[in-house]
Amino acid sequence: MEVAELWRYPVKSLRGESVAEVDLTELGIDGDRLVHAVRPGGRVFTARTHERLLGLQGGLAEDGAPTIDGLPWNDPAALRLVREATELDSELVFYDGAGPQRFDVLPISVATDGGVAAVGVDRRRFRANVYLDGVEGLAERGFVGRALRVGEAVVGVRQVRGRCVMTTFDPDTLEQDISVLQKIYFELGGVTALDCFVLEPGRVQVGDRAELLDWWTLPRPAAASGRASR
Repeated sequence: MEVAELWRYPVKSLRGESVAEVDLTELGIDGDRLVHAVRPGGRVFTARTHERLLGLQGGLAEDGAPTIDGLPWNDPAALRLVREATELDSELVFYDGAGPQRFDVLPISVATDGGVAAVGVDRRRFRANVYLDGVEGLAERGFVGRALRVGEAVVGVRQVRGRCVMTTFDPDTLEQDISVLQKIYFELGGVTALDCFVLEPGRVQVGDRAELLDWWTLPRPAAASGRASR
């Protein structure tokens, strides 16, 4: 197996950016999902209910600050774009912690070429952080409970990821095709790609080797803190 693509999503639910190398930390890819659009009460907007967010481009400036369509995330013009895609009273907030408002499930999502081929769509629909080539069919499902070395880092595979309506939107046109999610549910049990903890931080580059390792466990103290170990 090898790392085929790496993606980060500096603004939650916006388009991500493909990168050649990343630093993988306990909180996932450095620069991932740092800014969120929220309601006045603090609840996060996502493209599950406001798909027009997927039409905005998230990024990082040279100084590491998140951007929206090339604008600084805290620029009033960026907020106007987000409000047009969500609601008029939405706000943008910066959050680099580990709470569920940042990551829907776990800090890292891994997709494989075999799993993507089983659905038969553009791999970007799965919004994974790491895409691996060299995995046959649905072999990724046998990775659950195992550690996976990618470049210098090691992740622990917790589960095959449940999929949602976001997979139904074309990443370029935003045209919806509900049959994509129907296929995932009726033929693949509603799941594809992998939710992962970061067991050992490290640098990962496109082209790096990926290797399936031994089983890993999540000690009780680590489970309470969201940290894993091998």
